[in-house]
Amino acid sequence: MSLKKTLTIAGSDTSAGAGMQADLKAFQEHGTYGMVALTVVVTMDPITWSHSVTPLPTELLQKQIDTALSTGVDAIKTGMLSTEEIIKTASDAIQKSETDKVVIDPVMICKGDDEVLNPGNTTAMINYLLPYATVVTPNLFEAGQLAGTGTPKTIEEMQVAAAKIHALGAKNVVIKGGKALVHDKAVDLFFDGNEFKLLETEKVASTYNHGAGCTFAASVCANLANGFTVEESIIEAKEFVSAAIKHGWALNDHVGPVMHGAKPRFGAPQVTVTTIPNVTIA
Repeated sequence: MSLKKTLTIAGSDTSAGAGMQADLKAFQEHGTYGMVALTVVVTMDPITWSHSVTPLPTELLQKQIDTALSTGVDAIKTGMLSTEEIIKTASDAIQKSETDKVVIDPVMICKGDDEVLNPGNTTAMINYLLPYATVVTPNLFEAGQLAGTGTPKTIEEMQVAAAKIHALGAKNVVIKGGKALVHDKAVDLFFDGNEFKLLETEKVASTYNHGAGCTFAASVCANLANGFTVEESIIEAKEFVSAAIKHGWALNDHVGPVMHGAKPRFGAPQVTVTTIPNVTIA
């Protein structure tokens, strides 16, 4: 038996709801063999749950990447890359791997925080990662940062941001609106350079969504490795993460992670896909 090999270049969330822990759980649930090149370790204050981000030495990251790439990886995902040097190292790894299945999750803040990890990272992501992205999966805030538009608040603003990000080199863009967008459904926007498509599910009345973004991107990555098309990969990932959010649970008084194994156990909400008219980009 042979499994497709998926590599995440990402940080460790010590609470295990997000980061490489979420990635590995999603990889496993999608039947791929997940590997990790660890960039940072995120710890939490037990009383306040404030986050502390500790980067690992770049030399150690490079050794991890060399180890993983020596096995021959089928798809790569990036997550928390806390410095410009780490972003450049991840870019070099993608190019060395020669895989054409690359998912960039442009993590800029820790959940619960509102301060960008490193303001220079946005430019580095644009220069070193977006040109190699098969799919890039920003949330609303991240999309606004990459596009230089400010955080989108409407579907039309999401379209403008997606088009601008695509013009920066990403082959496909998925902006995760989720519950944050003022809309009666949980909405993501998919743009392949030609058409805009809305992916909608029913909103879930739950605050237990820690790790949803990482889980979505990792699911896309695993699906690509398994031979799905980009659109198929994204739709299944939305099904997967929607079920995971629906069955999220309270880890403690501060955070509730998604349940990564929810879809095969309980089924998934239906995703409605609608092609919408293009917008004029100024």
